[in-house]
Amino acid sequence: MSLSKKMLRDIRINRTQFIAIFLMAFLGIFAYCGICSEYYGLEQTSADFYNETNLADGWIYKTSFDNADLDKINNLAMQTERQHVISSVGEFDNDPDITLHFVENNTISKFHVFQGKDFDINDESGVWLDKRFADSKELNVGDNITFKFDGKTIEKEIKGIGYSPEYVYESSATSITPNFEDVGFAYLSYKSYPDNVEFNRLLVKYNQSDDSFKEKLDDSISYLSFTKQEDHVSVAQFSEEMAQHKMMGDVFPILFILITFLTLLTTMTRVVTYQRTQIGILKAVGFKDRTIILHFISYGFFPVLIGSILGLIAGPMVIPKMFYPSMTTRYTLPSWNPGFDMSFVYVAAALVISSVIVTYLTCRRISKENPANTMRPKAPNVSSNSFFEKSKLWNHLSFNFRWNWRDARRNKFRALMAIIGVMGCVSLLIAAFGMNDSMDDLKTWEYDDINHFESKLVISNNASQEELYYVINGTNGSFIMQMPIEIKSNNHENTGVLLVSNNTDLISYTDSNKNPIEIKEGDISISTKLAQDFNLSIGDKIKWHIVGNDDWVKSEIGQIHAEPISQGLIMSPDTLEDEGLNFTPTSILTSEKFGENINSIKSVSTLEDMEESWSEMTSSVMMMVYVITVVACLLAILVLYNLGILSFTEMEREVATLKVLGFKTNFLRRLLLTQNLIFTAIGFILGIPLGFYFMTLMMDAAGESLYYVPMLTWGNIMLSAVITFSISIAVNLMFSDKIRDLNMVEALKDVE
Repeated sequence: MSLSKKMLRDIRINRTQFIAIFLMAFLGIFAYCGICSEYYGLEQTSADFYNETNLADGWIYKTSFDNADLDKINNLAMQTERQHVISSVGEFDNDPDITLHFVENNTISKFHVFQGKDFDINDESGVWLDKRFADSKELNVGDNITFKFDGKTIEKEIKGIGYSPEYVYESSATSITPNFEDVGFAYLSYKSYPDNVEFNRLLVKYNQSDDSFKEKLDDSISYLSFTKQEDHVSVAQFSEEMAQHKMMGDVFPILFILITFLTLLTTMTRVVTYQRTQIGILKAVGFKDRTIILHFISYGFFPVLIGSILGLIAGPMVIPKMFYPSMTTRYTLPSWNPGFDMSFVYVAAALVISSVIVTYLTCRRISKENPANTMRPKAPNVSSNSFFEKSKLWNHLSFNFRWNWRDARRNKFRALMAIIGVMGCVSLLIAAFGMNDSMDDLKTWEYDDINHFESKLVISNNASQEELYYVINGTNGSFIMQMPIEIKSNNHENTGVLLVSNNTDLISYTDSNKNPIEIKEGDISISTKLAQDFNLSIGDKIKWHIVGNDDWVKSEIGQIHAEPISQGLIMSPDTLEDEGLNFTPTSILTSEKFGENINSIKSVSTLEDMEESWSEMTSSVMMMVYVITVVACLLAILVLYNLGILSFTEMEREVATLKVLGFKTNFLRRLLLTQNLIFTAIGFILGIPLGFYFMTLMMDAAGESLYYVPMLTWGNIMLSAVITFSISIAVNLMFSDKIRDLNMVEALKDVE
């Protein structure tokens, strides 16, 4: 009971240090559990949604599947199969694109009903509509809706509103983030198809590997393309987002926990050193070594335990809610719930156990000393003169430098802890500011260096040539063609975007150094990231086709360009026609604002709109940048303050001696500041490459469609330096009063 009271009294006296230990443990577990809870929540929720709706393992595309094709596919050891027709993209009110799914049954990639009746394959009058699209258009169950596609017009009653596992992410032609007023999907029974049913997409489930199934498929039928689940646009985009969040959850909390150990170690070293006499008295009056060790272990155990438990509870409650608002603007799931994994408990338990081990190491040595030695002040560390100290240069150095050099050599472990602590804080700042700089650089590269148009006019499916040329002449615009493509080379497949444009000054193509380049007539240029993915160089051959077109084209790479956001091929209209394909414009670029209401123009988006979409898309990343910056500053304050206290405690006798010899308080403060700044500078320099490494890890996890050049700006480095050194100096000034009020008699006297 007496030792418990002593512990509470000591914690109260040293409350600042123990609050720091609590906060470090709390922040470490809070960050790990919070970020991973968001990731596991996304993973678990999407996995449950995919399982409930029986998401397809693969999609086979062909102009028309006949019975012979289906019989051959049924013999490929598949579990089930489902077929459905997707017509040409339909139009609603002549504006948005609605992808119509005329399904044969509802067993694979099933429509998930949120409101209304279940999907009925025999209902020829009903349609089941995308909830996000329905909300944007204020459509409800029971409303009638008309679609136009392939020269046909159908009117259906909305029987249900809900979700599809194939549309967790929906791409938009007018924005890099989904605009649910412009895109949507609808499910209908194949019996409601107004013409002869010819299935052009087959969804499959199979009980074998993707490569094995595809190999058998290639030997069985001819088809247009095959997409496995992990390469599906929606699945891949959402998986990339989760991978980036998981990377954050795995990397950054490790630094928090490491610095927690350093903080605990420095604090307990100070407490044990400061209480040597008390420990000697306890040993003298009969307390066992084991009892004394357990007593001091409790100093670190309880703050870390309380901090870990609160972090374990608060992290999943707070952090996911910070990210979900930005996530829901891009992705569509029936529910958004934080997840839980036993690793949260394991990490928290490991932190608590490690705190016990760290505390034990700090008091193990002193517990083995006899009471008489323990009551005496700790003998200062002794170090022999180094080669540097024996050189002639040594005598020309200032007393300040020589004193700090020798103090650091005598207390190598404390110096190492200071440097590692600063490294961790600086690496977080560099990574956070580096991600911010990289995102801003990508935005500037795309919307300032490459694109110079004011408006992008998306052409309607049934556009009039007369109206289009009226727009072209009236706006001095230029036609472009953008289509999704599939590429094959070196036994590897990937998707991209085909851009076909005339020689216009509204788009400037660039290389990896962001220098303008000209794509020559007759050349086909591939983006740098795809070239790296396929291991291609100029002169190599690729096969590609436009999605929805049966014709595969074999082309030679003539140039390589760099594009930060969209990866694919670029060529001129004449080059496209030389490859045997028709130039079919999909948009018009113009340097003017366009406000006319013309049927041939489906929608208009400005460059400013696209920049806003980019900002919206990167909002979750920027939220993480802000969180990391704040936490890094808190870590720097806690680490430097604790190390400052430890340094002062270990040097208290030396500082008192210097005061007796006549050194003024301001000189002694500069003495401690010099050491602090030297350790901070070393940690800062070593933290820069570590932060750059963390930044590249985060950017690499941002997605396959983004291409960036790793960069570390001087502005990033200078801002991190200002924050780090400002905190270092501010913390040092806090010790001025301690030096001024130091009791020299008590610090210097020996035990009676």
